[in-house]
Amino acid sequence: MRLYCLPYSGASAMVYSRWRRSLSADIEVRPLELPGRGKRFSEPLATDMALLARQLAVEIGHELDRPYALFGHSLGGLLVHELAHALRERGCPPPRVLFASGTAAPSLRDTERFAANKTDAQLIADLRDLNGTPEDILANEELMRLTLPVLRADFALCGNYQYRPRAPLGCPIQVLAGHQDSTTPEQLQAWRQETTAGFELSLFDSGHFFIHDQASAVLALIQARLQPLLHRHATAI
Repeated sequence: MRLYCLPYSGASAMVYSRWRRSLSADIEVRPLELPGRGKRFSEPLATDMALLARQLAVEIGHELDRPYALFGHSLGGLLVHELAHALRERGCPPPRVLFASGTAAPSLRDTERFAANKTDAQLIADLRDLNGTPEDILANEELMRLTLPVLRADFALCGNYQYRPRAPLGCPIQVLAGHQDSTTPEQLQAWRQETTAGFELSLFDSGHFFIHDQASAVLALIQARLQPLLHRHATAI
């Protein structure tokens, strides 16, 4: 099974590089790099969620020849939901599980938070509030010069996002969230509306970046959700 992973705002696909060593060998971790970062640094940054989802669907649609799942954290969680819809529009098979991590349901998002064009200082303050970036990195002007344009574009992705009611997805949705994150229970439970195939919510004792603070528990959950599907697929073959 392939596990496609999408990063959070300001990050590259490298945030998932260690997952390959932690999940079983029959789960192929496939971090998806977004335009404007990592090996795609020369490409323009995206600011339209629907267009980006359709672009990613074209890029991976031809390789969905085996069971797959989608994982995204924060911005990535919203994006994998749009990607699942874009893949369905192309006639591709659905993911076996969609993991939406650290993000409110698309129907109850606070887009006002991302709508304003923030200064560099305000963006750095937002990073500091999320407690996911070491202070020495925030104080590094050269690193911030590279990171802030990406973060600003990612905030525009969220700020420009408009929820479009569509037929629910036909795959289960597993939501992950931190107890100390700002997302409300209502925003998390609203993910139920986006699927006809089952919803589960798992909470971790941490803040927004629980995928790092509680990495072992997060990976154990992913393994537990995918393992029965791997066995079912092997039996069918």
